[in-house]
Amino acid sequence: MVRKFDYLVIGSGVAGMSFALQVADKDHRVALICKTTIDEANTAKAQGGVAAVTDLEKDSFEKHIQDTMIAGDYISDIEAVKQVVYNAPAGIKRLVSWGVNFDKKTDGTYDLHREGGHSEFRILHHADDSGYEIQRGLIEAVKHNRYITLFENHFAVEIITQHHLGIEVTRRTPDIECYGAYILDPDTGKVDTFLSHITLLATGGIGAIYASTTNPNIATGDGIAMAYRAKATVKDMEFVQFHPTALFNPKEKHPAYLITEAMRGYGGILRLPNGEEFMQKYDKRLSLAPRDIVARAIDKEMKIHGIDHVCLDVTHKDPEETKKHFPNIYEKCLTIGIDITKEYIPVCPCAHYLCGGIKVDLNGESSIHRLYAVGECSCTGLHGGNRLASNSLIEAVVYADAAARHSQSVVDSYDFNTKVPEWNDEGTMTNEEKILIAQDMKEVEQTMSNYVGIVRSNLRLHRAWTRLDLLYEETEELFKRVKATRDICELRNVINVGYLVTRQAIERKESRGLHYTIDYPKHAYDFK
Repeated sequence: MVRKFDYLVIGSGVAGMSFALQVADKDHRVALICKTTIDEANTAKAQGGVAAVTDLEKDSFEKHIQDTMIAGDYISDIEAVKQVVYNAPAGIKRLVSWGVNFDKKTDGTYDLHREGGHSEFRILHHADDSGYEIQRGLIEAVKHNRYITLFENHFAVEIITQHHLGIEVTRRTPDIECYGAYILDPDTGKVDTFLSHITLLATGGIGAIYASTTNPNIATGDGIAMAYRAKATVKDMEFVQFHPTALFNPKEKHPAYLITEAMRGYGGILRLPNGEEFMQKYDKRLSLAPRDIVARAIDKEMKIHGIDHVCLDVTHKDPEETKKHFPNIYEKCLTIGIDITKEYIPVCPCAHYLCGGIKVDLNGESSIHRLYAVGECSCTGLHGGNRLASNSLIEAVVYADAAARHSQSVVDSYDFNTKVPEWNDEGTMTNEEKILIAQDMKEVEQTMSNYVGIVRSNLRLHRAWTRLDLLYEETEELFKRVKATRDICELRNVINVGYLVTRQAIERKESRGLHYTIDYPKHAYDFK
């Protein structure tokens, strides 16, 4: 089946929905592709909130810019940083206009939090489920927009370029164009052809390539893998952020439950299980140091003491205030027998956020014409070597706006490419092959966690490279002879993404930001 839309949006988090809401009108129809249901996205998992300068008496854009540059180890793109910081207040207003609520004080001003790396209180939030609230508000707006057609439980297999017309495309081809995407319909088992004037990838992160992650299982890097196979530029993949404080619960690894950084901003103290503080050994900012430093410090302490977690302590804070600020965390910890007002919270680092991705310009456009990328799958340059807490959601909103404005100025100049062939869906898959796919997925997770984690080395990275190369060859051979299914496509994608993280980590001959290697140590203290 061939479908035609002015805009094809692949991904339904804050990035995809923000873009769709801005471009959809009576003359421009939008297809919104959701891998599962519209309410399952990384956006909904974000607890902390959204960073924006809203109190100009106490805060300033210059401070937010400087905090971002410091966290990014001074390799952030300054123009991208300025674009996000200066446009953040307008982004907040758009979210509010779509029905999103943020907590306010009794005087009507925003109740601002402070998180690690921020010099001022500038985090807008909704209790400790800010992402869920944003997702809720945007879902309501999307469902009431008659110009957006929602395709839930549909899976993007490949984006369509000249390659599918029989034209050779390489990374040196200067005029690659995107004509839409091949989308798997689970009800029919067929791969349909979606033609579009403009395609936007908003497919989220890559956490599922690791054995333990705060991301949902759907975070398999699909957009990045598709864009890379289509010869788009992919950048900064070595910068994978490990959140320092996921709830330590061996029964819950995919996704692990996140203990928001706002809890450390609130006054939480990192301790060993015996109550001893340790952050003073690593950074003068103590528990409020940037995430990469905190994650490596925790990893180091766990190795020194042979333990599988450390603790976060808020028992010295007012119990009622703690329950008011963090009601969901309080209830979640009670389910595993921990009252956070009286007991330490067991925490450990796990894969959380990707700072790299599909390289885009200030308009959100990739190196492939007519293909835009927004949100975690994109690399705008904002985050540099390490993301500053709560900058990601506002980046998605600001760049969705930039991409919407730019694409609206050119969308009517494009035509549908009707020469695109339909997908060849020959082949079958046996139960034995399905078992192999599941086993290979676990092997990717273990390889990435063991060799391309918080602390790296040349030996570990090359070992990962060798394992992934073998898996790649086996999987591509299998993909050629079976019908396209979600599980084989996801396996291809996690292997592609794991390869990119590993290769770009090998290429960076220094410790910088989130990429820390013992072969090029950066600090006097040693995180081996």
